[in-house]
Amino acid sequence: MDHDVDGVYGGYDVYNGMAAAQLVGVAWQKSRHSNSQGSCVEFARLPGGEVAVRNSRFPDGPALVYTRAEIEAMLLGIKDGEFDHLIVG
Repeated sequence: MDHDVDGVYGGYDVYNGMAAAQLVGVAWQKSRHSNSQGSCVEFARLPGGEVAVRNSRFPDGPALVYTRAEIEAMLLGIKDGEFDHLIVG
């Protein structure tokens, strides 16, 4: 299987789409701006420096795993307003 991110964590190969439940012991974090129903995107830093992302409504569902550079580019784009059109009605 070809994976976008290489690494091993907790005895598992780390890859996009892996079960988030396999990332045992990581600290998942969501924004303090998340809604009260718990519908959030959560992030966790992995020991190798990658960042895992999951949907809080499905905590055992798939995790997307990104490199630090990919997360940095996304955050810079968010801060610059590049994605504002996605939430403006």
